[in-house]
Amino acid sequence: MEPSVRPARRVGAFEIALALGGLLLILLAAQNAGPVIAAARADGVQGIFTARRLDCVQHPGHEQCSWTGTFRSDDGQDVRQGVGFYGSERGTFTPGAASPAFDTGRRGHVYGPGGSNEWVVVAALMLAGLALVARLVVRAWRSQGVRSMILRAASLGSRST
Repeated sequence: MEPSVRPARRVGAFEIALALGGLLLILLAAQNAGPVIAAARADGVQGIFTARRLDCVQHPGHEQCSWTGTFRSDDGQDVRQGVGFYGSERGTFTPGAASPAFDTGRRGHVYGPGGSNEWVVVAALMLAGLALVARLVVRAWRSQGVRSMILRAASLGSRST
């Protein structure tokens, strides 16, 4: 009995669309990697955050609040108005209250001394993007046409040297 050979499937538009989505996820993760890693390490311009205003959004079943205020670096060179304190909630501050903070250069917010776990989401996006791209590469490799073309090119290259 001869072993059954599955006919090779071509790479379709769906696989290409998934890979493009994967590239987009990789791009999004990569552009946030620097500030997120700095936030995880509590690495940035040290200073003081002074709470000014509590902003809340009502969702069905729960409320999301964050404090905005002013960040002033320890050396007084950097003063940012209207920045959010990452991870703050309704009970975190009262107006005028101050807390140590650091600025990673990320637009819109500063971080408290404990840093941030945002890196987990960025790492998950990066891994998901890599998996989607790898899926296309593996599928293309298994496709008889692509594999034979690559092997032929490799053998031609080795003959010419």
